[in-house]
Amino acid sequence: MMAAMMLSSIAPLAALYERTVTSNRGPRLSALGGGYVMAWGATGVAAFVIADVFGDIAADRPTLAQWVAVACFCAAGLYQLTPLKMRCLDHCRSPLGHLMQFIGFRGPLRDLRAGVHHGLFCLGCCWALMLMMVAFGVMNMAAMIGLALVIAIEKHWRHGERFARVVGFIAIVWALAIIIDPSAAPGLDPDAVMNMDGDMNMDGDMDTDMTNK
Repeated sequence: MMAAMMLSSIAPLAALYERTVTSNRGPRLSALGGGYVMAWGATGVAAFVIADVFGDIAADRPTLAQWVAVACFCAAGLYQLTPLKMRCLDHCRSPLGHLMQFIGFRGPLRDLRAGVHHGLFCLGCCWALMLMMVAFGVMNMAAMIGLALVIAIEKHWRHGERFARVVGFIAIVWALAIIIDPSAAPGLDPDAVMNMDGDMNMDGDMDTDMTNK
């Protein structure tokens, strides 16, 4: 899911990078993508653990979960306004300048290194937005699509930096809304968490039955 959401982040760089590769194109471009996935894959593991813990908190300690959700939105909103966010966003919005740096990489792992390097910049750009998925619920498809759209607009619209700041202010306002009405964060709904776990268990049982057959 994270790979699909971040596809728009690597596509422009990959298209430019491809033009510089004149030999062993398949393996080299695969290494570039592999490095990018490595950077985000490690993040995905951490995100899954955090979301799982938050699900337990939402079911057993709703008040604490509410304030964790508020903290997630506040952190995301404030980070959207920082110079570090803008620097990382500039990297993802203008891959051509950074492509020259990647071309200077040497050695058999140069393409993997370029992928990891680009993935870390994208992580620096989007980690706070991903954090809000904890409060929305990691299996919330509507939130996932909306977040992917926000990321794409930030990176490709000519007013993307201004849009990123607007998103930051919205996140802060949303945090205040969660204080007033916890239902503004769907991930706080214990029934939704239980249904998500049930769906995942059902999928696992179906896979087991199909394997046995």
